[in-house]
Amino acid sequence: MIIKPSISVISPDRVEKEIDLHILGIPTADEGARHEVKASIAYTPLINAHDHLIGNWVPRAGDKHPYANSHIWVEEMKHSFSFHERNVFWTNDGSFNLSEPESLMLAKLGAYKSLFSGCGIVHDHAPVQMDSYYNSMPIIVPKNFRQCHSITLGNWWGGESPETEMQLSEGKVPFIIHLGEGTDGITKAEFGELLRRRLLKDNTLMIHGIAFSAEEIATIAMVGASICWCPSSNYYLIGETLKIDAAMKCKANVCIGTDSTMSGGVNLIAEFLKIREFFPAIPASELFRMVSTNAVKALKLPIEYAALNPDNCRNLLLVDMVERDPFENLFSIEAASIKLLIVDGIPRFGDSTWMETLGLNEDEYCLFRTSNKEKFVLGDPMEINDTIDAVLGYHKDFPYLPF
Repeated sequence: MIIKPSISVISPDRVEKEIDLHILGIPTADEGARHEVKASIAYTPLINAHDHLIGNWVPRAGDKHPYANSHIWVEEMKHSFSFHERNVFWTNDGSFNLSEPESLMLAKLGAYKSLFSGCGIVHDHAPVQMDSYYNSMPIIVPKNFRQCHSITLGNWWGGESPETEMQLSEGKVPFIIHLGEGTDGITKAEFGELLRRRLLKDNTLMIHGIAFSAEEIATIAMVGASICWCPSSNYYLIGETLKIDAAMKCKANVCIGTDSTMSGGVNLIAEFLKIREFFPAIPASELFRMVSTNAVKALKLPIEYAALNPDNCRNLLLVDMVERDPFENLFSIEAASIKLLIVDGIPRFGDSTWMETLGLNEDEYCLFRTSNKEKFVLGDPMEINDTIDAVLGYHKDFPYLPF
């Protein structure tokens, strides 16, 4: 099948108009059919480099923000309304086995948060789970990584010591750790401790980095490590964020994450809008680089996820053209404007008219309406919402769900 959008963003550095995108790998689609999709822009699906999928409950937790560091918030969060309401549905027994039915439902809900904002990949910062956990998600949740919660709190939620986790990475998969999430002496000392323990390598992905100095960011860039920027969560919890100007000046590899809605924004597009609010001089094309090329490098993903391949387009985000500048158009993406999302050759979300065109099995998808448009989505997030409602005894509205 061939799709011809008005504009195709092949990569952050290459934009083409009205070129054919050959969509291969969908067995029941008419391979010879051509579809010109007017007033549309094609991208590679976005990458959310940091989330805690089971944490996407609302409202935000923590009444005493801003905090000197996030470790204080972690303890206060456990006494919040959101935490206790979520625990009516799911109470963690301390094992962080996320394959249990209730926790798996919550994690899927978090994955749909990213899907409905145009993401094809979201990284879940949690202890490594069984393959079945990752394979059950509606979009890609990478399973090849090692992790530690943080230098200060250690791996309280499960996993080995930071040194063992880094050793297990063998330098081939990312080693992911919260670092410098605060403004006090504790968080300012964490980078030095990371160095002392020889945990700064080119596969290190540090989340937040609010406390990093310009000199420390330059060291990170020199090593070839990565930083994940979560501005909404940073401003809510701490009142400050990563020194992004210093990071861009030394060409550090920066990607973007949402964190969970317990502290962060609604979705990845909300992060774009937060960045535009505080850093209007950052080009939109650079933000796209952070959620494509930079994220692929940080998460050590196959390069095919960083750009569109017109000759074999197995990954596609096709959206309404609201702004003619395709990078400025990113700020307008919402569930209603997404015409089609294909990840690894599998249609995941889009306008319902594509179901017949692509020959999709209706048993694998559900339909709903948003902004007077009928949409299909892989799996059934509405059933998850209904199950939560049944346990709570009332309707729970999640702002990232478009129904």
